[in-house]
Amino acid sequence: MQWTLVIPLKPLARAKSRLADTAADGVRPGLALAFAQDTVAAALACAAVEDVVVVTDDELAGPTLRALGARIVPDAPGSGLNAALGHGASVVRQSRPAAAVAALNADLPALRPVELSRVLDAAAEYPRAFLADAAAVGTTLLSAAPGRPLRPAFGTDSRARHRASGAAELGLAEVNSVRQDVDTGEDLRAALALGVGPYTAAVSAGLLIPES
Repeated sequence: MQWTLVIPLKPLARAKSRLADTAADGVRPGLALAFAQDTVAAALACAAVEDVVVVTDDELAGPTLRALGARIVPDAPGSGLNAALGHGASVVRQSRPAAAVAALNADLPALRPVELSRVLDAAAEYPRAFLADAAAVGTTLLSAAPGRPLRPAFGTDSRARHRASGAAELGLAEVNSVRQDVDTGEDLRAALALGVGPYTAAVSAGLLIPES
């Protein structure tokens, strides 16, 4: 099964506020963009991915991610993460009703194409499925097979909410790069230990990453 990934990205000026202890106000937008660049580049290199749609209104991120090969869809709802994901999935299926769609976080700078492929191949066995994040509280990927609604419930305690919605939880081992999203300095330290992509590596060089 080939997948279309829908990646939401809020305006960079408002992104990654919880990294305040690690990156100054002037650095965080560039760091958020670097996360998205490494995420999109790895996703497009994944054998199970047909294309990538990024839902964003950011005037810098849109052209930058388009240059990597992503399709950019404006955040027409403008009412939060789940609405943006629902809109992106709807846009995809307007032209390709039978598309297999998966929502993916934009902050996976250590993402490995081979690990993402393993997750998507496993997700293909279910009508809807999700992968919990490294903290085992949130979600980094939510999939919907052809003909199935995405029904995203990202945000606080999304692991529990996606499970309650009937989505199957993928209990895969050795897919750490797909689980390791970055919200805090400690998260960034963990991603760097896994090995981040070139965009994040360049922007994060010299940052003081908090120790555990």
